Amino acid sequence: MNDTMRKVFIRHRGRTLLAVVLLLTTMLAGVGLLGLSGGFLTGAALAGAAGLAASFNFFSPSAGIRALTIARIASRYFEKLVGHDVTLRVARDLRVWFFRRALPLAPARLGSSRTGELLTRLVSDIGEVDGVLVRAIGPLLALLGIVLACVVAAALIYWPAAVVLLVVAALIAIGVPLLAVHGGERGEAGRAQSRTRLRTLAFEGLEGVADLTALQAQGEWIARVDAAALQVAGHDRRRRRRLIGGNVMHSAGAGLGLLAMLWLGLHAFQGDQISAPLAAVLLFLTVALLEVAAGSGLAWQSLQSARVAADRLRQIVDQPPAVEEPAQPLALPPQPATLSFEQVVFQWPGEPRRLLDGVELQLQPGDRVAIRGDSGCGKSTLSALLLRLWDPQQGCVRYGGVDLRAVAQQDWHRRVAWLPQGAPVFAGTIADNLRLGNPQADEAALWQVLEQVRLTAWAQQQGGLSAWIGENGSTMSAGQARRLALARALLRDAPLMVLDEPTEGLDVDTAEALLVDLATALGSRSLLMITHGQLPEGVVQREYRLQQGRLLPA
Repeated sequence: MNDTMRKVFIRHRGRTLLAVVLLLTTMLAGVGLLGLSGGFLTGAALAGAAGLAASFNFFSPSAGIRALTIARIASRYFEKLVGHDVTLRVARDLRVWFFRRALPLAPARLGSSRTGELLTRLVSDIGEVDGVLVRAIGPLLALLGIVLACVVAAALIYWPAAVVLLVVAALIAIGVPLLAVHGGERGEAGRAQSRTRLRTLAFEGLEGVADLTALQAQGEWIARVDAAALQVAGHDRRRRRRLIGGNVMHSAGAGLGLLAMLWLGLHAFQGDQISAPLAAVLLFLTVALLEVAAGSGLAWQSLQSARVAADRLRQIVDQPPAVEEPAQPLALPPQPATLSFEQVVFQWPGEPRRLLDGVELQLQPGDRVAIRGDSGCGKSTLSALLLRLWDPQQGCVRYGGVDLRAVAQQDWHRRVAWLPQGAPVFAGTIADNLRLGNPQADEAALWQVLEQVRLTAWAQQQGGLSAWIGENGSTMSAGQARRLALARALLRDAPLMVLDEPTEGLDVDTAEALLVDLATALGSRSLLMITHGQLPEGVVQREYRLQQGRLLPA
């Protein structure tokens, strides 16, 4: 785990330490209860057989057993309470950490990752990491404490017994992880990749179920999902085999340890070195220690899984950003200013062709410009450079004479309202979706912008601004979803608006009416529109065609 991820755990070190202490207390109470009970029953049986029951002290051991029982119940309850609390807190903070690190990489870097893969990182991988304290580190630390406590107790009773416990503990501590996790990192990485593939196929299959049905391709897709599921099952079987190997080593150590402790206890009793109840205590201490250590193989595997998952998360968030933030950012002009592309050259990394080759463009305050071109000619790339999602290899983009590379990206984005080609509609109310453009907008402003995009009647039919919109706009037509996204962009108080295919998915009459209304709604704002369709008279002032990397008058 990298330093930044460690800070999430360090932030909760107090609760984590308390959870480990409570777990150790629970284990100690259980070990003490088993040892004390074993010694007490042995002593009581021998006293009864020898006719010494009247003089045998029943009360002190009974009181100790009751105290340990109550302590075990109480510590177990609070250990679960605190352990789950810290796990949920870590899970929350890890997701916030992941979003904060990953979102600045969108869309430039994250665009190469499939949605299902990112979903797996966010859900499955973080789930492996956030529980590492409860499933792995806590139990292993508590087990170490139990070993030390049992060895000390055994040494106080009969020191050779402490040596036996140390040998058994060393055998389990070395053998179990050697068989359960040694060489398993590659297997865990393969398991994580196969689970990612299965989740991605399932997610994309659900997303594209309509297309799969129309193309009669459901059977082929289901076969791919089944193949991925079999691959996951194969990795799980190999993981279980490694765990079984660790459990076999634990069982072998347990058998040898119990036989050794039984022989040692009997030998010490016969030599009058310890009493029979204390010999029984040594045997039951060994049983209790081995019982606590039975879950060590699973704990080691959980630790290994968390390490692999942390590496996978780091692969996403440690990617270098597509653009570098300036060390000392310059301030932008407070008033609307001229946007200019000056001899801009850009080609995608690894691609030989220049999409933009010496582009020149000036957009003064209030100007409205449309850019046309064939698919793949670089129109969306031009908007990506304007938004500073990427920087040009040559030339520069300026606003008010200031190179955008010298401006903090967040400051620049406040000046731009963007409607991308695939603008999403989020699950929530109509007002929730609109206020993404302007969180401070009141209801009057929301109704006004809905009127501008001709969605007022639809919103009223749905029940008003509080009406729920399904995920991805499932309760809307494609055209309605597009208009709602446009309304969100119009609501943003920015001097420059960038629209990428604003009428996509609309019928001709609605598209033309929308564009005419758009010209009125823009007011004094500048507009850069990327479009394929014909524009009504008066929507823009100039039109260009992007061809062979250059802007030519249309």
